[in-house]
Amino acid sequence: MSPYRRRPRGILISILAFLVSSAASHARASAVLTLVAAENFWGDIARQVGGDKVAVTSIMSDPNVDPHEYESSVADAKAVADADIVIENGGGYDDWMDKLLSASPRTSRVVLKAYDLAVKKLPDNEHVWYGVENVQAVALALSRTLQQILPQDAGQFRRSEQAFQQSLELILRKMQQIAGRYSGTPVGLTETIYLYQAIPLGLKVLTPFEFQKAIAEGNDPPADALVEAQDQIRQKRVRVLIYNEQTASPVTTKVQDEAKAAGIPIVAVTETMPSGEAYQTWMIRQLDELRAALVFSTGR
Repeated sequence: MSPYRRRPRGILISILAFLVSSAASHARASAVLTLVAAENFWGDIARQVGGDKVAVTSIMSDPNVDPHEYESSVADAKAVADADIVIENGGGYDDWMDKLLSASPRTSRVVLKAYDLAVKKLPDNEHVWYGVENVQAVALALSRTLQQILPQDAGQFRRSEQAFQQSLELILRKMQQIAGRYSGTPVGLTETIYLYQAIPLGLKVLTPFEFQKAIAEGNDPPADALVEAQDQIRQKRVRVLIYNEQTASPVTTKVQDEAKAAGIPIVAVTETMPSGEAYQTWMIRQLDELRAALVFSTGR
């Protein structure tokens, strides 16, 4: 059975249509919509799809901050209160956004939750933006929303969304190339975020899931899971260690140090998109770094 869970989208689209009808009259007076994204990768995708018809503000954008420890500000609350459209990840990842929305209820505001729109979800894993199919689904939902609010610009939104979808093919092709050469290669993960790509890449993740889950939730992993993860590195059973540098802890630092001592290449991934990058360049760069590590560790 596939580890992914599929969710019917018809009901979600119907709900969005109702919300959009309320937002449309509010937005038509202005040629530019105000959009607030909880995370900067969703904001970047909105910018690419909406173009000059959308003014985008991304709240969480610092790659040096642990997203799980983020606390919203007064400025964040004001931005959300004034927004025509809000995009949040959902799935429990950014509950602080739900609190901001509750503090300023508005029937004319459309809220898109990426986790609810995602077509492939892993159990107990809200990092849906690492799944390209999920990003495709969110981009499509956003485009349809924009077309309904600003029908006079529908053609522009369709073209922008199609161009964005085509650009994602570069990521998918790179993933296919890596999978074709390195499928079955054993790797270690410090947390669950990269499972959305490790699985379609065909990589054999050895790190106990209990270890990954605990780190993702900001907890110490069970002692037996920690010992197993360390043994896998010390015995060089994993060829590459992939770690989330935004959820660093004494445990993950120790695991990283042990990988360095064992000569195992390390690939850093992040939850927040680094400044100066687009979603596509972010994903492609990390895949290139992973491929280089696999080349080094396997000799092919």
